[in-house]
Amino acid sequence: MPRRTDVHPDIARPDVRAPFFSTWRVGTPERQRQTVEATARTWERRPWPTDDLLGYHLYTGHDGSTLLHHSQWASEQAYEAFVKTHRQERVDEVDTAVPGIERLEIGRYRRYRSDTREDGPAPDPGCIVIVDVEFEGPGPERQRAWVDAVLEALASEPEPHPGGISAHFHLSTDGTRVLNYAEWESAQAHIDALAAPGDGVGSAPAQWERVRNWPGLKRSTVNRYDHALGLVPR
Repeated sequence: MPRRTDVHPDIARPDVRAPFFSTWRVGTPERQRQTVEATARTWERRPWPTDDLLGYHLYTGHDGSTLLHHSQWASEQAYEAFVKTHRQERVDEVDTAVPGIERLEIGRYRRYRSDTREDGPAPDPGCIVIVDVEFEGPGPERQRAWVDAVLEALASEPEPHPGGISAHFHLSTDGTRVLNYAEWESAQAHIDALAAPGDGVGSAPAQWERVRNWPGLKRSTVNRYDHALGLVPR
């Protein structure tokens, strides 16, 4: 059986070779809460499906409508086996408890690079920020080059904002997207960083202009979440 945990996932753990991110729209804060609890009940009454599922985490969006699901898999093959044998019964039970859930998308990724602050032990995250970047068509080299440019811009910040904890950049396996899973001390710290002068996070080096106008960059979105449920094997 699974075990609930309030501990945030280790996004950089090396045995996670197939991280998945998906988004559900449920409509209201109350339905967010109901869906989290329905998901917990559905999983807790069943055996943990496989040792290759290393963790499953659910986050409530600050928009009051969406949920982010993050599952950490040892391989895509293990996920595909789960879909064939265990997934549908869980989906059906959650949908019975909370009808009308809109499942927007599921993305398959690989973690590429991470950046963490180095001024002592990292505090527990108070907010998760997901930056989702989409390019015009597949291009693995473009994905990596864009992430490299972002990290160069972050390194060039003369006064990095104190509220940032880490940034974990993931490349979609289809070559079209980058997802940054960023940990912050609080939502307000992230809001303050975005409100600072310039086009980046906290200051205005020229590198941010290059990042924002990258060739083939189609769109980017930024959403804040709270960690609501963690499930791990016993």
